[in-house]
Amino acid sequence: MRSGTSIGANVNEATAAESKKDFIHKMAIASKEARETQYWLKLLDRSKLGQVNCNEHLKGIDEIIKILTKIVKTSQENLRSI
Repeated sequence: MRSGTSIGANVNEATAAESKKDFIHKMAIASKEARETQYWLKLLDRSKLGQVNCNEHLKGIDEIIKILTKIVKTSQENLRSI
């Protein structure tokens, strides 16, 4: 729950970043939190501790990771070209 909600919190903070570097840093943290969330979802799915089907959530977090990774990479490239 903590890492999953942290993704949105960091993206929200990135929208009010003080600089381009700050934006990249906050989005990179959001990306790391997304990867942590993916880990916990996989663990929950494989543990069979509950009646939870994580397939849809895993697909969603995969897409979020791809989006955040692209944002960070593109922002870094744009920063270098300034």
